[in-house]
Formats: sequence, structure tokens, C-alpha cells
Amino acid sequence: MTSDRTHHAPPAAAGVEAVSVLADELRRTMYGFVRRAHRPVTREEVAADAGVSVKLAAFHLDKLVAAGLLRAGYESPGGVPRVGRRPKVYEPADTDIRISIPERRPDVLAEILIDAVIEQEPGEDAHAAALRTARRRGEELGAATRAGSRPGRLGPERSITLSEAVLEQHGFEPDRPAPTELRLLNCPFHPLAARSPGLVCGINHAFLGGFLAGLGTAGIDAVLAPRPGRCCVELRAASGGDSPAGPAAGSCAKEPADRPDGRRTPD
Repeated sequence: MTSDRTHHAPPAAAGVEAVSVLADELRRTMYGFVRRAHRPVTREEVAADAGVSVKLAAFHLDKLVAAGLLRAGYESPGGVPRVGRRPKVYEPADTDIRISIPERRPDVLAEILIDAVIEQEPGEDAHAAALRTARRRGEELGAATRAGSRPGRLGPERSITLSEAVLEQHGFEPDRPAPTELRLLNCPFHPLAARSPGLVCGINHAFLGGFLAGLGTAGIDAVLAPRPGRCCVELRAASGGDSPAGPAAGSCAKEPADRPDGRRTPD
């Protein structure tokens, strides 16, 4: 099919717009019909199914196209050649629309864990494989960001500026209390981080450390610093020492810590 436009997975704002378009019951009916058809369908077919005029069907179908939910083009329905101009037809767009407030990204965590299982090296335990894979994924994101923006040499403040923009797009809700400090107010991996803080926070730490490395930053570290209701990692000016050890390096402050006897300590 010759398409009018190509749509990719929309960002959060576009996702909200797409869902708002489906608030109209008639559009939901039409969208459902197109999805169930499993083939390109014409305006006339959609209009007949919905019991409306072809003109009204065309109006709503084009709204669905504009929202990225459908793809329009020109093709002979059923693959049967016909004389004259080919009719406009519609089919589902290749979009994956998800909305969560605050933003959650369990898909990123799942991809890291799947890759870790597939690529686990001989003698490497699952936890180490997950951390290694998370760092590699972060490095890939950082390298892609650098290639796209070509920022040149990145000192601490410019490193934070560029990191802030990217991490905002990935749902971390960055807050910049100082020129060389970035706090991440949202954990995209919650509530999974609360379920297994040692693993998930470690993956998050490795991912963000890899991101800084791939971006080519200077003078900035990803540091484990769990606080209630926030991401367990902060970006700060490098201190020259190691990241904090003890509970902060392997626990999530959103949940009470485990006691040696297996019970939870009170908040």
C-alpha cells in the first residue's frame, strides 16, 4: 500500500493526544473495525459498518490518521485490480501507545533482563550479567545521543545540561538544584524497584553510569543515593572516590530494609 505518512511509537505527549481522539465513541467503533479487518479497508466499508455517511466516516478516519492510530494509502481492496483511481484505504499504524502517570518503563527493564539471559557469559552469574547488560544499554543510549547532538567536549555543567534533556525524555523527571547536580524525581522502574531494590536499583545505576560513559561526559558520576519517593540514582560532580557503600549502594529507600531474620524493619 502506498502510504500518506509513516508513524513511529509516539512520545508521551503524542500518546495522550492519540488516546484523547479515541474518547469519541464513533471513532472507537471505526478504529476497532479497521483493526479487526486485518487488511486495508475503504471509507465505504467503514461507513457501512458504523451506519454513517461516507463523508462523516472520512472525517473521523482522517482524525485517526492524524493521531497516529491509522495509516492511510491507496490500494485496490482485496488485491483485485480496478480501472481508474485507486480508493483511499486505511489500516492500523505500527504504533504502541502506552500512558502512565508518573511514567513507567518496565519494557526497558524487561529488555535488559532478556538480553542478559541470552548473552550471559560462561561463569557469569545472572546478577552480574544484568548489570553488564544494563551498562551496555546505557552506553548505547549515550553514544547515540552524542552522535545526534555532536556536543564536542563536555565539562561538568554541559554534561548535566545534556543529560537532563535526555533523562526527561525517558521519564526520570530530572530536577537540577545546582549546576553540576541532577536529582531524578521519578523512578521509571517502580514498583519493580520496590520489589527487588538490590537488583533493579543496581541495574538503574549501571544503566545511567553507562549513559554518562557513552555520552563522553567529564567530571560527572552516577551515584546511588536512595531517597523516599525518588529514583535511587543522582548525577553529581565527581568526587574522585567510589560510590557510597552500605545500604545506599544496594537498597531502595522507597521500601523498608530487610532484617537478618527475614522480617521488615518499620519505616
